[in-house]
Amino acid sequence: MLKNVLLAGFALLLLTQCQPKDKEVLIQTSMGDMRIQLFNSTPKHRDNFIKLAKEGYYDGLLFHRIIKGFMIQGGDPDSKDAPAHQMLGQGGPGYQVDAEIGELHYKGTLSAARMPDGVNPEKKSSGSQFFVVQGFPVKDQDLAQASQRSGLQYTAEQKQRYIQEGGYPFLDGDYTVFGQVVEGLEVIDKLSNVETGQADRPKEDIQMKITVL
Repeated sequence: MLKNVLLAGFALLLLTQCQPKDKEVLIQTSMGDMRIQLFNSTPKHRDNFIKLAKEGYYDGLLFHRIIKGFMIQGGDPDSKDAPAHQMLGQGGPGYQVDAEIGELHYKGTLSAARMPDGVNPEKKSSGSQFFVVQGFPVKDQDLAQASQRSGLQYTAEQKQRYIQEGGYPFLDGDYTVFGQVVEGLEVIDKLSNVETGQADRPKEDIQMKITVL
């Protein structure tokens, strides 16, 4: 009996050790750095983001769209060295990533941008563009409205986290969340406070560099 218990415990230990660890990336900006954990629950988005980051795809690109109380967006290759008047937000690597919708939009989550439902009914993600959620202080009535709109039923733990941390629940069920800021949440607030102009583009360019840790 004891032998069987020891063997079971050893097998469980091996299984735990074999579980893949979440990958992390570092997004560096002139206003601070954000360390982000990429979710194993969204392997297509995780692997694509890591591939692009290792290729240096994101280095020198801009956070080209910032809306306070909502999110900061980047990853458009057309934003590199883009003149001030250039409209941004349409560029990409020439492919989309299949939706892996499930995780929720708490503050600091990394989510994939995408084209609207009218031209993208499968909710496929942009191949490179992403946004980091700032969001707002969430209340019970916000979650009730979000639930009514999306049909999602939030657990007690999910409600508590939204109320404690904030976020943007009205995006839940529509966009793929594939990571979470684990260090540097304050950087999101700093970036969200910059002055913006046409199409919510910051008046002073904010470049990024993304490194796989």
